[in-house]
Amino acid sequence: MSESPRVEYQTDPSAYRHWKLSFDGPVATLAADFDENAGLRPGYKLKLNSYDLGVDIELNDAINRIRFEHPEVRTVVVTSLKDKVFCSGANIFMLGVSSHAWKVNFCKFTNETRNGLEDSSKYSGLKFLAAVNGACAGGGYELALACDEIVLIDDRSSSVSLPEVPLLGVLPGTGGLTRVTDKRKVRHDLADIFCTTNEGVRGQKAKDWRLVDEIVKPAQFATRVQERALELASKSDRPVGAKGVKLNPLMRNIDADQLRYSHVHVDIDRSKRLATLTVHAPKETLPSDIASIEAAGEQWYPLVLARELEDAILHMRTNELDIGMWLIKTRGDAAAVLANDELMHTHQHHWFVRETLGLLRRTFSRL
Repeated sequence: MSESPRVEYQTDPSAYRHWKLSFDGPVATLAADFDENAGLRPGYKLKLNSYDLGVDIELNDAINRIRFEHPEVRTVVVTSLKDKVFCSGANIFMLGVSSHAWKVNFCKFTNETRNGLEDSSKYSGLKFLAAVNGACAGGGYELALACDEIVLIDDRSSSVSLPEVPLLGVLPGTGGLTRVTDKRKVRHDLADIFCTTNEGVRGQKAKDWRLVDEIVKPAQFATRVQERALELASKSDRPVGAKGVKLNPLMRNIDADQLRYSHVHVDIDRSKRLATLTVHAPKETLPSDIASIEAAGEQWYPLVLARELEDAILHMRTNELDIGMWLIKTRGDAAAVLANDELMHTHQHHWFVRETLGLLRRTFSRL
């Protein structure tokens, strides 16, 4: 194993060190309050709500729990509990002490998390509202850009910026340039100015340049954010009154050269730098209608498979850097899998099936 200690992607809200997750009817709030002394590795502090991989592992987990455990949620508000700071992006000192491979994996995972927000907005009716209540720079603005809308507090100091080029001589690593021009339709001449100066853009100018959707004075900020969150929620087709599906910890065994889940096995041949991922079809009788799918809940084969495969991919990608080839195989009754595919297609608009399909889609994209 190339990086130690081993990075663990399984977590739950009781173990969060960086995010506060709360619920109020159809609105969930993800508040950034990053513990500067809880970096994933030694050598840096997460000051000014700067993040490392550990912060994004929690973010990914929180979004998945909203998707599955809280089907009543239709809008997620992303905001900050730090005074005058929303998020200052990836921690520079963390990047400075990290290997190239670590930085590649870090940027890849953060990209996937932000793409996942847009995926849920497009396919699952889950909308995201960035309530930017402080300085928002670099990866912090890229997180806001991944949301459906951005509301910026108009307090004469809070701003948005992508300072990577003028300050570091690198391009933003999490989709910032693409989302500024292609998603927010910022004029290219303004985008050039925005991305080549380290000063942030704030207030009316940020709105005029299409960098944010709305600016609100501090006295009205919280009220307006709640109003807009409810307005977005009213347009969602997420269910009302549906029972959520609890995401309990995966059953997994890790040995020196093996990972074992219920449906996914990984065998590592270090002499060949080869890992064989074997996906096993279910042996048990699968549900045949939506009622039995709901009854199966977290034990429904497609959901278990998606979670196990995602965890295996992330584990191998981060913790087994010397492995140069993955060989993916399947075992079991193909007819049973095809029958389950047909069942999912038939009920693809049911919220639980839809979320499971989304998790499968995002997991396969990690490859």
